[in-house]
Amino acid sequence: MAMNDPRLNRMVTAQPYPLLFATISGAHLYGFPSPDSDYDLRGAHILPLENVVGLEVRDETVEDSRVIEGLEMDIVSHDVKKFFGLLLKKNGYVLEQLFSPLIIHSTPEHSDLKEIARGCITKHHSHHYFGFAETQWKLFDKERPRRVKPLLYVYRVLLTGIHLMRMGQIEANLVTLNDQFRLAYVPDLVARKQSGENTELEDGNVGFHRAEYERLRAELQAAHEASRLPEAPGPEARTALNDLLVRLRLNRAAIS
Repeated sequence: MAMNDPRLNRMVTAQPYPLLFATISGAHLYGFPSPDSDYDLRGAHILPLENVVGLEVRDETVEDSRVIEGLEMDIVSHDVKKFFGLLLKKNGYVLEQLFSPLIIHSTPEHSDLKEIARGCITKHHSHHYFGFAETQWKLFDKERPRRVKPLLYVYRVLLTGIHLMRMGQIEANLVTLNDQFRLAYVPDLVARKQSGENTELEDGNVGFHRAEYERLRAELQAAHEASRLPEAPGPEARTALNDLLVRLRLNRAAIS
């Protein structure tokens, strides 16, 4: 489905606050959507001054789920201050959302933010990918019957983390990543996931995938240790985020 599908745009325009950006995340971003996959939209919104200057801040996070003309989708967006704060932490989710090439809504400030965010990438983002991979492996390993989906998430996050540590760039699409890593089993797993959201994996393959999981974790650890990425975001990135936040708050009416 094209990213300019009017149903996706209707979801964006229905949101209560102006959006700095909205992109597609989830299986469509990762390169293995199935016919029954819903669409996961993620973004950042701009609260008005009256919502943020008082004692209570409302709607720092807005969640909305809808079915529009048969298309099931949800959107989660954070207020720009919260989103910027997450960028300054080792949070891979917000980086993937920000740099997603599947853009539903953008603004000039979206481009500004992406440029600033390059200075927020650190070697400690590897911890996000270690943790996410471990969570997905445990989910895969305890399920009966075991499903292909969490296993693909394991491989996707480990390869994304290794690539980030080596190149300093976000790449969340497993198919694209595998052009580099050339794991022979990935195309088959992707094809099986694309046939259905709950496709099962034969138990006879579990030992092989456990060994691959451990091997790629070790590769991620080695990439972390060898990475030339900084230990923390530089002060210039924090200053630039602060300046952009002030500009967005004061010029909110111009953002659309």
